[in-house]
Amino acid sequence: MKAAVLNAVGQDFRIQDVELAEPIGREVVIEVKACGLCHSDSHIQENDFGFPMPTVLGHEISGVVTAVGPEAADLEVGDHVVGCLISNCGHCTRCTTGRPWQCERREEVQRTADQPPRISRDGEAVTQFSELSGFAEYVLTHENNAVKVNEEIPFEKACLLGCGVVTGAGAVINTAGCRVGDTVAVIGCGGVGLNAVQGARIAGARRIIAIDLQPEKLEIAKQFGATDVINPAETEDVVARVREITGTDGVDHAFEVIGLKPTAEQAVSILGTGGGAYLIGMIKPGTRLDVDPFTDILLMQRKIQGVYMGSTNSHRDIPLYADLYQQGRLNLDDLVSKTIALEEINEGYEDLKSGKIARSVIVFD
Repeated sequence: MKAAVLNAVGQDFRIQDVELAEPIGREVVIEVKACGLCHSDSHIQENDFGFPMPTVLGHEISGVVTAVGPEAADLEVGDHVVGCLISNCGHCTRCTTGRPWQCERREEVQRTADQPPRISRDGEAVTQFSELSGFAEYVLTHENNAVKVNEEIPFEKACLLGCGVVTGAGAVINTAGCRVGDTVAVIGCGGVGLNAVQGARIAGARRIIAIDLQPEKLEIAKQFGATDVINPAETEDVVARVREITGTDGVDHAFEVIGLKPTAEQAVSILGTGGGAYLIGMIKPGTRLDVDPFTDILLMQRKIQGVYMGSTNSHRDIPLYADLYQQGRLNLDDLVSKTIALEEINEGYEDLKSGKIARSVIVFD
């Protein structure tokens, strides 16, 4: 099958032939119909996180189940599914208490060292990314990494449910527990940030402040529910502007979706008393934040929390967001800026880095 292979950090993706193993145990094969281009994949492409190469990246997938392993119980051939990189065993303490994103036994959905790799090239293993590797014609994964969805949802929209939507909206609704009347700021209005904005709208936030350097993204953020926008390049003092908008000493919740030191620190600085800063963006390993634990945290009673995949229970939340989309309450249509072929993946990422589009989606014939 064809796949976009990353052979080394800093290189472009190359379209190459790879082999997929036969499904065993509770594994399923998914014919990929659509896969979103997420910033997380470009971070792996550009920065050395210690991730083994060669690899096939891509994790925002939707498709159709074409084969199942002998022990698969939840999915059948023909099911329309969304992939989700929240690997979970389903029976450890954290899974059974409703926290599958903190699963203690994620290795149970992976193959063991004595089993053949799920993906190979010329007899050599190719690293699977987050149990999915969606920049390919087919995916082989454990059925816990796939969620059945309504067949009426177009594949190019459904794929976004597996990462961008659950991460952004989930950070607001699940992690932060945003309530009606709260005030929210979202720093970075790409795909995940826009979903944080609409998550805040769905939760009933009174003020939703979108912060970005790209005027185009700020205009899109308004379509998703932002009540106010701030372009730091046009504002002398972002903290003062946030306080002016809220009429208080800062926001209740600030979400950093870029993964940079200055914006992470800004998320803390714009918080009001008792507020929470939620770090969603992939910050480079070794980054240190300049935060005073006494004045910034203790006296102001603030907190800083890392967010993994929006604290999502995928088998609960993905169908929920799918329902909200069908009811017209969740906007997926405007998230898809462009559809491309697999062979256009490098150009697609250049478009994404330009900051002028929300998401490109690879569509397979």
